[in-house]
Amino acid sequence: MRSLLSVAHVLGRMLMVFSLMYLLPITSAVIYGDGTLMNFVEGMAGCLGAGSLLFLLTFTHRADLKARDGFILVAMVWTAVAGIATEPLILHQGMSFTDAMFETMSGLTTTGATVMVGLDFLPPSINLWRCELNWIGGMGIIVLAVAILPMLGVGGMQLLKAEVPGPIKDTKLTARIADTAAALWIVYLGITVACIVALRLAGMSWFDGICHAFAALSLGGFSTRDASVGAFHSPAIEIVLIVFMILAALNFATHFTVFKERSLRPFWRDPEARAVIALIAVSCIGCGLYLWMRHVYPDFLTSLRQASFNLISIATDCGFASVDFGAWPTFVPFWMLFLSCITVSSGSTGGGIKMIRTLILTHQSSRELSRLIHPSLISPLTIGGTPIPNNVVFAVLGFSFLYAMSIVVLTFLLIFGGLDFISALSAVVACINNAGPGLGRVGPAHNYASLNDYETWVCTFTMLLGRLEVFSLLILFTPQFWRK
Repeated sequence: MRSLLSVAHVLGRMLMVFSLMYLLPITSAVIYGDGTLMNFVEGMAGCLGAGSLLFLLTFTHRADLKARDGFILVAMVWTAVAGIATEPLILHQGMSFTDAMFETMSGLTTTGATVMVGLDFLPPSINLWRCELNWIGGMGIIVLAVAILPMLGVGGMQLLKAEVPGPIKDTKLTARIADTAAALWIVYLGITVACIVALRLAGMSWFDGICHAFAALSLGGFSTRDASVGAFHSPAIEIVLIVFMILAALNFATHFTVFKERSLRPFWRDPEARAVIALIAVSCIGCGLYLWMRHVYPDFLTSLRQASFNLISIATDCGFASVDFGAWPTFVPFWMLFLSCITVSSGSTGGGIKMIRTLILTHQSSRELSRLIHPSLISPLTIGGTPIPNNVVFAVLGFSFLYAMSIVVLTFLLIFGGLDFISALSAVVACINNAGPGLGRVGPAHNYASLNDYETWVCTFTMLLGRLEVFSLLILFTPQFWRK
């Protein structure tokens, strides 16, 4: 009980910090006069009030958090922040709590799935709030809190390990965990500003540039238009977004090293980065050729353009769309969904299995095949010259099993609710990978608005499960976790 009160105390502090995020849409509401000012002021007051009350009620229970407490706090923060962030959507848009919770959870988990229509006509501040949720969730609310509140003394490494993606989480960029988190956020902010400027030069307005840069760097995929990026009909904008989506799909620790060394060599030294870029390049060319050969588009360049943007968007788990790729020959959209499972690097803002786990599984499979031929063979598993301990290999195997079984179970839950197989499977894959649009009823020509409340809550849970990388959430449902 005392441990939970200590977690609640830190949660209160984090909610107080999160209330500052309302300042951006409040500023937008003042500038545009779009009638949302009081909704965001009330939202900020409610968030600050809830955090302050929780902080004061548990003030006598300040204590360092243990590893187990970190997992509880991560789940509580993501759920509480998503719940509190619904207030402006409920107050101004009249959304039900179920739909509003889906929307904010989609934003914070950088999924980019939406139940909202008429985005072109939404008040600017509402669109900005949605995209800001993407951006905040991109690097992680926990990392943000550790970066700006180093005085918390709550076991920052435990929080970071529960939050940061990937199986290898002990590599430090700097000596102190708060400095590490701050360094990652500085890099994240710097690349975001560069994306905003590039989108403005490519023809977007400053407002659309800010919103789409937030969504691109977080790989969140929220847009200010119902037709997503396709509404702009601009190859220049698509090229800019392609570049920054790929950057966001790479490890931000590698970006930090690039800036520190002032050289691009760290990208080449990173085996994940090489694999990500190679897989994306081959897939874009292959799918472009396939669409051209199937006469979907009249020439190869058009096929390559459409295939490249939409494939990269889904493969990196961003979720932008320039056309209805659900209408393409089945092979391409299913290949894109498959890529969303494996493509992005650990330490990126994307979801899925991650490329490092893909490489480990590939090397382990090769090693097992070799052992069938040479039973006495001793072959250490290495990635980029770095030995991978067996305990990491076993953890990756365990994660992959739980990841696959989660997709199977959640798909059956949606089918049980009445959703057709293609829509159910693609919705689960898109949500657990935080990729956004699926196929069928949840494809790029539609959205998740047609789902009933039961299906919406299943997808909401799936997004959180994927964002917290399965283990960090499912561990809370094991009896041994709660034993003293």
